Amino acid sequence: AQKANKPTLISCKTQIGFGAPTKVNSASSHGSPLGASEIEGARKNLNWPHAPFEIPSEILHGWRNIGMKGQLAFQGWTKRLNASPKRQVFESALALDGLKAIGPVIADLKQTFAQEKNKLATRQCSGMVLEKLIPAVPELIGGSADLTGSNNTKIKGPAIVSAKDFSGQYIHYGVREHGMAAIMNGLALHGGIIPYSGTFLVFSDYCRPSLRLAALMKQRVIHVMTHDSIGLGEDGPTHQPVEHLAALRAIPNLYVFRPCDGIETAETWETALNLKSAPSVMALTRQGLPLLNEPRSENKVTRGAYILKETSNTPRVTLYASGSEVEIAHQAYEALAKDGVAVRLVSVPCLDLFWEQDEAYIKGIACNDSVKVVVEAGIRQGWERLTGGMEIFIGMNSFGASAPYQELYKHFGITAEKILEAVRSRLK
Repeated sequence: AQKANKPTLISCKTQIGFGAPTKVNSASSHGSPLGASEIEGARKNLNWPHAPFEIPSEILHGWRNIGMKGQLAFQGWTKRLNASPKRQVFESALALDGLKAIGPVIADLKQTFAQEKNKLATRQCSGMVLEKLIPAVPELIGGSADLTGSNNTKIKGPAIVSAKDFSGQYIHYGVREHGMAAIMNGLALHGGIIPYSGTFLVFSDYCRPSLRLAALMKQRVIHVMTHDSIGLGEDGPTHQPVEHLAALRAIPNLYVFRPCDGIETAETWETALNLKSAPSVMALTRQGLPLLNEPRSENKVTRGAYILKETSNTPRVTLYASGSEVEIAHQAYEALAKDGVAVRLVSVPCLDLFWEQDEAYIKGIACNDSVKVVVEAGIRQGWERLTGGMEIFIGMNSFGASAPYQELYKHFGITAEKILEAVRSRLK
């Protein structure tokens, strides 16, 4: 196989419980201990005359000889590294020194978004962030599962990584989200690389095993997942994620971000890159969104949730929303404010980060006697912890449908009018 010029599959035929006198070829040898008598019989059948945990000297010496070979190889490698003129570049990459440049880059991007005030999909905003980040952070290695044009994950310039050229910063993974996520974990574990990828949020199911392992192994991998709701429109319910935000938020140590505009998207990238021991998912929109934030020096996404607007610090109504639904909640906010209702609008780009804040901050956002409204184009699960379970929920309780996204939001009742109707009914 090592001499072959093409991939080789070596099939090893095995027998469960091999050597066990009575449990061979049975499920009972899989999920429970064999037991003393069965182990004794297996030792006889396998001609293994050694006591438990005893390592025969010839095996021990063999392993130690292999270890010595590895030690000599490592010493040779270290000698070559010390003599290399590129040693400093290599060590700088392993230390991820490029991350020192992201602060000024993100600050400039936020100013750009604030000045231009264009209506942009957050996937477009993410692409604009990458245009500035990738030249500044050479350790960023991107890719997509054959959805590059939709995910906005590739910029002009850097070469494609190929079998003949490893100098690039982009990988064409093909239609294989599961393999892509696994490869990203391997790149992160190697060190000196921050991998990011692209696919649709609905396909996070294929990434889930490796996403869970990345969270368990505390690896910094960044998954850009676009088309994050029924807002993707005519592709229909097979491609419209409704349960995926809740499912991803259920994974410990995985940070799920859903920014509402360009400024939050830039801050999301900064936050994800600074999560040294955790993976992240960026759920980004297909549809254009207005800029809702004013220019600011603070990265408010790191708080997980923050007050975007309020008419009073003792609100009668509190609106919580993430991503594209912050715009809808904002419309309701303006109408309630016009009616003289004390109202607060809270943007929630990352529930996971919010629950890491200090007690006083959490209480300031979550604990008051107002009518609480959650607006998100996904299922309700997970929001109860924030609102106590008695909130008005404006979102999804079914699969989506195929239609232009404006019609879908109206059809499923995710509108400012529905928010106002529910709030006014509760205030009576």
